Amino acid sequence: MLIAHLSDLHLGAQPPDRFDRVIAYIGSLREPVDAVLVTGDVADHGLDAEYAAFGRLRTLGVPVLAVPGNHDDPAAFRTDRAETVAGVLFALCDSSVPGHAEGWLDDGTLRWLDGTLAAATGTPALVCCHHPPVPVGKPAADQVRQLGAGRLAEVLRRHPDVLAVLCGHVHSAAVGTFAGVPVLAAPGVESTMVLPWEPEDRPEPPPALAFHLVEDGRLTTHYRLCVP
Repeated sequence: MLIAHLSDLHLGAQPPDRFDRVIAYIGSLREPVDAVLVTGDVADHGLDAEYAAFGRLRTLGVPVLAVPGNHDDPAAFRTDRAETVAGVLFALCDSSVPGHAEGWLDDGTLRWLDGTLAAATGTPALVCCHHPPVPVGKPAADQVRQLGAGRLAEVLRRHPDVLAVLCGHVHSAAVGTFAGVPVLAAPGVESTMVLPWEPEDRPEPPPALAFHLVEDGRLTTHYRLCVP
């Protein structure tokens, strides 16, 4: 089962060719992905025209799963829902807080997640949200990560079928651990975060994405630049 994982498209703010390059890259693969996952900040201003542009992903002919980010209009998404694709459960959680950049999974979302994972015992599961529950090493990003993450950790520890937490928000390909599972952040399509040890004037890298391969109960991740 192969997933293309994108994040932080910021449609309406980014040069549109960056999004087009990602679509073209996925469309050029020798084998099609089973699903495309987008972990938030689809739009930059939450406008109808920005979500209409997002619809171009559906030309790939595979399921497109998305969660809202802090730039999105939550009304454009079905909140807290579960989708199963090719035998893998995607628990799509809304970590956005209207008017705030930082994230939070409210008590209702955590109860829903706990019940959804319990009902799918024995099925490989991916917990998906916009905000990472761990710091990534850049103070400006860490101040607006998912707050109250210990509550999520309690849920995850009850469900060994969870393979990873998939997120975005930090505009960087990043890997960490949390509650005994990997946290895998997709790169930002719009831009790439400058890390504290990098030169401020470094050239902007091309848009990028993550590929997650679920095979025999294992998760393997590869990051790729979407170059012409």
